[in-house]
Amino acid sequence: MLTLISVVLAAVVFEYSNGFHDAANAIATVVSTRVLTPRKAIAMAAFFNLTGALFGGAVASTIGKGLVDTDIVTMTTVLCAVIAAFAWNIATWWFGLPSSSSHALIGGLCGAALAAARGDWSVIKWNAGVWPKVVVPMITSPLAGFIFGGLLMFLLFAALHRFTPHFVNSLFGKLQIFSAAWMAHSHGSNDAQKTMGVIALALFSGTKAGSFDHLPGWLNFLKTPTFVLPVWVVALCALTMAVGTAAGGWRIIRTLGHRMVKLQPVHGFAAETTAALIIQGASHYGIPLSTTHVITTSIMGVGAVKRFSGMKWTVVERIIWAWLFTLPASGLIGYALARAAATF
Repeated sequence: MLTLISVVLAAVVFEYSNGFHDAANAIATVVSTRVLTPRKAIAMAAFFNLTGALFGGAVASTIGKGLVDTDIVTMTTVLCAVIAAFAWNIATWWFGLPSSSSHALIGGLCGAALAAARGDWSVIKWNAGVWPKVVVPMITSPLAGFIFGGLLMFLLFAALHRFTPHFVNSLFGKLQIFSAAWMAHSHGSNDAQKTMGVIALALFSGTKAGSFDHLPGWLNFLKTPTFVLPVWVVALCALTMAVGTAAGGWRIIRTLGHRMVKLQPVHGFAAETTAALIIQGASHYGIPLSTTHVITTSIMGVGAVKRFSGMKWTVVERIIWAWLFTLPASGLIGYALARAAATF
């Protein structure tokens, strides 16, 4: 029971860190274009992250049972995975790098499961899970964000070139509020689901191991003999992500909203709309996408169309290095933690 409490607490802390780490995903552009004040933007993002988190469950199922062999997973394995993801989140947040909380959690889970299996790589579901739902989207979704963000920006330029800058800024200042809200909702529908999947996996593993057999009757809600998403888990994760988002993530907001490229409302609208479409589609098919990758490359694509030389490519290079290191680094941390836990 103590292990389960530790898992839930660690998952809640991770979900909170996911909220403030990824707050920039939804509001960096709307803040940088001065359409909304930071306080209003964060309040809006918190609300729509909550609405997004309350719907769907396909992504949670992928995380909980689609990536590693659940027969090898224990509550300790899940705890090590969540701690590894949280450690990587905090490290990249400190340096203001918009890395992927999703990939940090996936890497931590795979590393911890590998340690639990004593180095047996077959416990990781490569062909059915990790390759098609993590690795391939990790490559294709940023490319899609860059290409479609640039394409939408080009089409908007072609359609609006006869209008005055004042009219364009006024129009898209209003439209960007809706695109930012949609982006926040999409983020909640994908990212919050991952922590739900981890807690559900811990409950399923604990039930299978008989850890809850001697609990009093009023705790029977913890027993999940089949992998399901309990209502209390959905509510807990949704509320935690909303609170974390409300705390903000100013370091990463500055990186996405100011340091890469200077944005105006029409650029913010194009980037947010592109990212929201891609993320919503991924959530529908249960793909645990990196919302960070998608919005960042959408901003890059929009910025490149605006003025290629205006992009600060040194900042982009730092971001890409953080992306490349996320899966192996969090996996190594998860592996080390699980091996250490096995010695006690």
